[in-house]
Amino acid sequence: MKQFIKLLGVSILGGVFTLGSYKLIIDEDESFFERSPIEQESSSFIPVSNSNNIYGTNADFTEAAEKTVHSVVHVKNVAVFDKPSSVWEYYSRGGNTGKALQGAGSGVIISPDGHIITNNHVIDGAGEIEVTLNNNKTYVAKLIGTDTKADIALIKIDATELEYIPFGNSNNVKLGEWVLAVGNPFNLTSTVTAGIVSAKARDLNTNNASPQSFIQTDAAINPGNSGGALVNIAGELIGINTAITSQTGSYIGYGFAVPSNNARKIVEDIMEYGNVQQGILGIRGQDVNQFISKQSDLSTSQGVIVEDVDSGSGAAIAGIKQGDVIRQIDNIEIRKMSDLTGYLGSKRPKDVVKVKILRDGREKEVDVKLAKYETFAITAIGLEVTNTSKAELKEYNTSNGVKISRALKNDKQSQALIGIIITKINSQKVNSVEDVKGIINSNTSEEPISITFVNKEGKEQTYIWR
Repeated sequence: MKQFIKLLGVSILGGVFTLGSYKLIIDEDESFFERSPIEQESSSFIPVSNSNNIYGTNADFTEAAEKTVHSVVHVKNVAVFDKPSSVWEYYSRGGNTGKALQGAGSGVIISPDGHIITNNHVIDGAGEIEVTLNNNKTYVAKLIGTDTKADIALIKIDATELEYIPFGNSNNVKLGEWVLAVGNPFNLTSTVTAGIVSAKARDLNTNNASPQSFIQTDAAINPGNSGGALVNIAGELIGINTAITSQTGSYIGYGFAVPSNNARKIVEDIMEYGNVQQGILGIRGQDVNQFISKQSDLSTSQGVIVEDVDSGSGAAIAGIKQGDVIRQIDNIEIRKMSDLTGYLGSKRPKDVVKVKILRDGREKEVDVKLAKYETFAITAIGLEVTNTSKAELKEYNTSNGVKISRALKNDKQSQALIGIIITKINSQKVNSVEDVKGIINSNTSEEPISITFVNKEGKEQTYIWR
């Protein structure tokens, strides 16, 4: 027993000695495990993520494709003729009556009772509109209304219980988000392509026309996709595919879609009012850039700087002034004019929006009631006019007139007139769109129309359209 106790004591002393020695070694070499001064200094300058999250790229598009492919239709623009209109037509058709395909595109069913949204350029000039569903059933569609400016058209077929795509909120679309383009490129029905959102509020205008606001995507969009659906992976409609940028006319990675909020508002206006109700702030402005920021001593290099405010407009009543920089509307960031026009395109006259402005380095938020944007199309001369501001009249050295806001034709001569002031029609002075309407509506179709333009020197020139 004594021998056992002696052995136990020796074992305990040996253990204590071993642990003490180990602790001493660790304390002496602890600096070996510490980061070197260089490593510590580097980590403070180069942020490193230590997250163990693994982000996959294997997004599943099958559900979104299945939800939407049956709701996208093939739209055909058909010319209907009873007799040859020229010698060439007589010999080419042999004198027969019939139909001729002028073009084709896509459309999106947006209600179970047959309402379909497409591009205006797909159905423009059609004698008859043919719609073929994914099940190969063909219908003749009725044109309900169009917005040529946004290139949107609403048509309807006589059918019920159709599969349709619900509208999503395009304001919630994010850069890099997965999207699908569904359409009928090259007459290939039910085609689905995938990509991401490359940009938002993209403006393709190269002339003086109003800024556009497209969603840009790299999902493959080709001829025939026009009017088709751009959907998110939840199968919600976030855009109407409208255009591509390409030297060859085919896909090279740049596709553009009208945001769904704008498209939805347009078709709802057409259904309720018969035309598009456009709300405006009542300001003229331009994008803030580095030069303007420095010249105006601004604390920002983004936004829309106000150059002119229409008297009596919602902006004027709210106290917005020349030189203010618009930075936000209803929590939507405004970095450039296309952000502003894109958001306002989803609003109506009399809607109230919260506008955040920057003035003298301080932010201020005001409520602005939108006014109605008034235009009138003078179809006889292929031009659309709108009211002018005092600043625009001063720029052209004239006391009255209306401004040419859009050309109804794509020829260079008409496009070059955008922004020019019309002071007289049929020798009568015009001060507003209402004046123009009265003069044109009282003019018979056989009578010529004289239009007096003014240049920036205040010199007038008159032209006659017969």
